[in-house]
Amino acid sequence: MRRIIIEADKCDGCKSCSLACMQAHRKDAGDIYTLDLGDPANESRNFIYKTADGYKPVFCRHCDEPECVLSCMSGALTKDPRDGHVYYDREKCGSCFMCVMNCPYGVLKPDDETHSVVIKCDFCRDLGGEPSCVKACPKQAIHVEEV
Repeated sequence: MRRIIIEADKCDGCKSCSLACMQAHRKDAGDIYTLDLGDPANESRNFIYKTADGYKPVFCRHCDEPECVLSCMSGALTKDPRDGHVYYDREKCGSCFMCVMNCPYGVLKPDDETHSVVIKCDFCRDLGGEPSCVKACPKQAIHVEEV
């Protein structure tokens, strides 16, 4: 199973990973400067926080036993047994946000605009290859490993 590995000590807070994520998930054509930030599909699925010790990249860990999936009453979150990743089905979501409350890493969140959609990493499933955030990191602070 492939997972995103984070080396926080290499992160300089540039947020290239977040911008690449937003760009990769947008519905319309264009560049990052024409991105509609009000569209939930265009929000980043990862976060970079500044701490006293530097920067803290926060990414979905696609946990072995994901609390988000276990707490999802509608079945909108599922763990794919083939690749081990956790996926979100917007059509099934009841917007209860139990997944958000139960994620031990604080990764999942409601969208900023409508507060009805869960913003969740999909490992760039529809794009194939490496996740966009990994490709965009100039410091190689995040990378994919087989675990």
